[in-house]
Parts: sequence; structure tokens; C-alpha cells
Amino acid sequence: MNFAVLVFPGSNCDLDCYKAVESTIGQPVDYVWQTETDLSKYDCIIVPGGFSYGDYLRCGAIANFAPVMGALKEAARAGKYILGICNGFQILTESGLLPGALMRNKTLKFRCHPSALEVVNNKTPFTNQYAAGEKIDIPIAHGEGNYYCDEATLKELQAHNQIVFRYAAENPNGSVADIAGICSKEGNVVGMMPHPERAVDQLLGSEDGVRMFTSILSTWREKHGAAAIG
Repeated sequence: MNFAVLVFPGSNCDLDCYKAVESTIGQPVDYVWQTETDLSKYDCIIVPGGFSYGDYLRCGAIANFAPVMGALKEAARAGKYILGICNGFQILTESGLLPGALMRNKTLKFRCHPSALEVVNNKTPFTNQYAAGEKIDIPIAHGEGNYYCDEATLKELQAHNQIVFRYAAENPNGSVADIAGICSKEGNVVGMMPHPERAVDQLLGSEDGVRMFTSILSTWREKHGAAAIG
């Protein structure tokens, strides 16, 4: 299974994502610069956190116009697996791959600490090795993680089981309905503010993020059969 980690000017979690793929599932992974226009060789594409283009204008807005985004949208339409983390989530909403928007934290302060999450939807390719309702520990690090959508969109998210994660204890940013992560209607595109790539070893404080990576590999292998195992 081939993984890509997109890199924009200002990305700073690309290395974390690359190492997480290596350490958890040992699959081939490449850094892919934002000028690339062909992602066809990749089965899973990770859009990492950081400050793409310095978060000028607003977080994720300028990255939406990078050449690689056309290829990312094509990959999403083809059913490839796409995970946007933190700034990556912001980029996915700016590009229309996921609904809603990310605003400044309600406190107007940057928050960086462990965060308790509830797994709401364990049917996505990224969450199928978790139990529904399971509480996990995944850290956050963001200043603009306040997820917002209008009431009609929220009802649609709920109706199609698109809320993947909720903050289980404190809501650190004021996001509507305590939302920490959502998915597309098809389930192959997931965006979340917490950082699973920073929760892959007890030395980091938690290994609850490991199953996000093992879930996707298991899903891909089931889809492609025994020939995919190697």
C-alpha cells in the first residue's frame, strides 16, 4: 500500500506523519510537494498539520489553490483514502472536500495538550479497529480548531453518520456539537483536528493513534485481497 504525505510551504507535521506510517504499519511512504499534479500511484494521502502558506488570509485558504489539490480532489472522487489532520482538516474544508469551516478557538488562545475523544463513527476506513463509543487519548495543537457549520449541515452530518470524533471531556475550542473530526458521505475522506500521528507510542503519552493507521491498511488489504499482503 502506497502512502503520500503532502507538503506545503509551512507544513510542520509532515515528518511526524511520515514516521507514523513507517513505525505503525511499515508501508511505503513518500513526501509529495504541493506542485505535484499526479497522485495516481498512491492509495492513501495524508494532508498534515502546520501552517500552510503561513495561514495567511485564513488557515488552509491559500493551500486550496496549490496544483496538488486538483489531484487530491480526483483521488477523493476515485475513492482513495484521504486523511487531513489539523491544518490538513482546514485545507479539506477550504477545498470543499469536507463541509463546514474551522474558526479561531473560542478562547482566542492556542491549545496544545492531550485530549479525550469519543469514537462516534467506527465504520470509516480509518476507524474500523476502534469500538463505537470508545474513549481515546489523542493530543491537540491548534489555534483555529473551532469547527463550525450551519444547522442544516449539522443535521446532514448527523443523518449520514459523518461525525467521526467528538471531544469526550472538555471542548477545547468551542466547536459545534463538540465535533473533533468528520468524514465525507462516502467515508473515504476524514478530517480531524487532533493529531493521531503524535499518539503512536507510549513514549509520546499515548498509542491510541496506532489503530488509525492499522485500520486503513486492514481496509485496503480486505479490498484488494490476498495479493495485497506483502
